[in-house]
Amino acid sequence: MEKMMQTLITFILVFGVIVIVHEFGHFYFAKKSGVRVREFAIGMGPKLFQTQRNGTTYTLRILPVGGYVRMASRAEAEENPLQPGMTVMLGVVDGVVEKINLAEQVEIIGGRAFTVNDFDLVDALFIEGYFENEETLTRLPVDHDASMIESDGTELLIAPRDTQFESAKLWQRALINFAGPLNNFLLTIVLFTGVAFAMPGVTTTTLDEVQSNSPALQAGLKSGDDIKSIDGKKVRSWQDMQTMVQGSSAASLKMTYERNSKTQTVTVKPQAKEIQGQKVRQIGVTPELTKAPGARLNYAWQVTKQSATQIWRAIIGLFQSFSLNKLGGPVAIYKNTEQVSSYGLISVISFTAMLSINLGMMNLLPIPALDGGKLLLNLIEAIFRRPISEKVEMTVTIAGAALLVVLMIAVTGNDLFRYFIK
Repeated sequence: MEKMMQTLITFILVFGVIVIVHEFGHFYFAKKSGVRVREFAIGMGPKLFQTQRNGTTYTLRILPVGGYVRMASRAEAEENPLQPGMTVMLGVVDGVVEKINLAEQVEIIGGRAFTVNDFDLVDALFIEGYFENEETLTRLPVDHDASMIESDGTELLIAPRDTQFESAKLWQRALINFAGPLNNFLLTIVLFTGVAFAMPGVTTTTLDEVQSNSPALQAGLKSGDDIKSIDGKKVRSWQDMQTMVQGSSAASLKMTYERNSKTQTVTVKPQAKEIQGQKVRQIGVTPELTKAPGARLNYAWQVTKQSATQIWRAIIGLFQSFSLNKLGGPVAIYKNTEQVSSYGLISVISFTAMLSINLGMMNLLPIPALDGGKLLLNLIEAIFRRPISEKVEMTVTIAGAALLVVLMIAVTGNDLFRYFIK
């Protein structure tokens, strides 16, 4: 039970951090672009707590997984919960509506019951109808920064057209769309930098141990040799070396190294070993470690690059030969969290960094409803120099979202079968 709780808490923290950091990217650049961010939610489901600051409502929700950002947009305006025929409570100051209350459990000081006949909270900014016990049709102006209390008690600013996402310039909208993945990339670098400085030392390109009967020993490599290049490609880090050895399909590799200030070249034939069901090519060497700050920063950058390369290869492999077993959803993340949480804090941080860059890169795929799909629409708009029609954009987005929902259900079902049934 204790291990299960540890895994669950770690999973919530890991998943929450990468999603909230992703959403904060959208939030920050939306704010800078003049787009109204109506809500920044931590968690999902029913609201536990809310506070409003600088035009944004910050909410804490009951399910401690992830979060989301609600920006003012056409879609938000069309989904307005206010409807003709509803009776609401209005907060009116000097003849101008400052608050529209749809929640029965919330009271507003000086609020008056009002039956809605017509309204426009996007352009004309008015609400028309009848006050309680009055028969005169009344039309009231609505303040540009008026708030609406939704039925669950969440208080949000309304979304006039000039505050909507679609009203921002094209480059601003593209930046907002890209900001989520960008934040995930930055988080990965920050986390790997933390790991680099937390470790006793980081790897170098100099060999420490050359294992007996290994391909490296058979080729003549020794402890202290500094690897300079592989098949003519410069080796800048131990991660570069791993990537080149594991990524090559050649039977042999030409490795250039420096020994006693002399440069030499040998031919090494990697051996393929199966580790956790995957074939990995190895030459049987371990690296020397260093505590130098510059080397630690370089390590963080190189590990980030290596992670991005591995994920990119996985994405290419997915399109070349699709299989649900190549994908993982929340269940797979939970099971992996269960494993890494037993290895300690550094392993958890490294795992979080890997997940973060994974989320960033997957979100940049040109699939409608993902950030990459939105960026593709931005690119099309830039090429044709005119906005994509609302109907086309909505149709494409809905289709993409439906595809993602079906895929997520399939992936989750496959994960449950793999980890708990099979």
